[in-house]
Amino acid sequence: MTLDVVILAAGQGTRMRSATPKVLHPVAGKPMVRHVIDTAQALDADRLHVVIGHGADRVRERLADCPLHFVVQAEQNGTGHAVAQALDGLGDGKVLVLYGDVPLIRRDTLAALLDEVDERRMALLTVTLAEPTGYGRIKRNARGEAVAIIEHKDASDAERAITECNTGIMAMTADQLRRWLPRLSADNAQGEYYLTDVIAMAAAEGTAIATAQPASPTEVEGVNNRVQLARLERAHQWAEAERLMTDGVTLADPARLDVRGRLRCGRDVEIDVGCVFEGEVELGDGVRVGPYSVIRDSRVGSGCVIEAHSLLDGATLDGDCRVGPFARLRPGTQLSRHARVGNFVETKNARIGEGSKINHLSYVGDARLGRDVNVGAGTITCNYDGAHKHHTEIGDGAFIGSNTALVAPVRVGDGATIGAGSTISRNVDDGALAVARGRQITKADWPRPRKQPKSESKE
Repeated sequence: MTLDVVILAAGQGTRMRSATPKVLHPVAGKPMVRHVIDTAQALDADRLHVVIGHGADRVRERLADCPLHFVVQAEQNGTGHAVAQALDGLGDGKVLVLYGDVPLIRRDTLAALLDEVDERRMALLTVTLAEPTGYGRIKRNARGEAVAIIEHKDASDAERAITECNTGIMAMTADQLRRWLPRLSADNAQGEYYLTDVIAMAAAEGTAIATAQPASPTEVEGVNNRVQLARLERAHQWAEAERLMTDGVTLADPARLDVRGRLRCGRDVEIDVGCVFEGEVELGDGVRVGPYSVIRDSRVGSGCVIEAHSLLDGATLDGDCRVGPFARLRPGTQLSRHARVGNFVETKNARIGEGSKINHLSYVGDARLGRDVNVGAGTITCNYDGAHKHHTEIGDGAFIGSNTALVAPVRVGDGATIGAGSTISRNVDDGALAVARGRQITKADWPRPRKQPKSESKE
């Protein structure tokens, strides 16, 4: 059978107290609804339908890179009404209904649910909760078969004592859905069309209702306010921490880790507290990451050490490099083996050769450094003329003295030496010494300017 997935994402989310549509609030750096879409895509769905309403244009824009069929629910008249907006676009196979504010649902849970669906059965995901207040309750007959869902606001005291709850996630065939949706009624406390009412319809016509439960209630928790959002963020991060530790990574404190993308680690990796990993990050064997570092879309080779408070963004490091503390490697930075970038150094679009060192207080951009280059403190490559970027090349074994300004385009040859405090705007030959600084003038017994004493005020 084909598979259509309908994701409900039209709600305003008033309890978020935000101008941002609720489903666009991030978990692990990604909109909640995007987590749901990614999980649905992992099921090899044939079509993904996203029902949008409040903030529809912003949701469309944020999800523009996904192959989605958007349908608009102009008025929010309940979950049944929302699903009905997608009815015309469904195929003839199975239909899975998901929610854009339930971001941690797992593929395996949904796959097991879909396996229960055929022409004679639909499937409902339930969850048993110690505190079920606010959730619809699963009503079963004497044989233990699910026959209805009673919304909390419509439930009697006896029904509210039931702890098996509705998650809202269900699956059925498209033919079943087409039979049931037109028969929904808004005769309830909320005056809305509840999708959950199809359970009673299925039971009445003899369609079996299979039920399943997630591995953890966290999978089916929704987000209505920022407290719940924060709770799911930490649940997601704890799951990432457990995965990493199971794979052999040492985390100084699993509760102080943020993975906002995909982090792949080799053997014996050590990550200190407060580190953030964004996008696609790869850490090789034996990498050590110091506290409060941020690594984004970067590959860090085996044996590298990233000292505290360093930022790597779009950088590639070969083995045994050392970075930081307080270093910033911007996109296009490439460090060869044994290279070092030290404290308060910024690099951008720079290739740093094997064994080369930029140890303190420097900026190197749009540059290529050969092997064993030593760049002194306070050195900058002046690569931008206000309109265009220009390139600096430094040959193998060159020594750049402290407080040097290299005005690009310029080349410093192999083995060349630049005297401290120089401004270099012309090429320097291999093995040459270049010194470009103003002549020092010394005046003996020079009277330093002094402030005049304040005159006494007159009465």
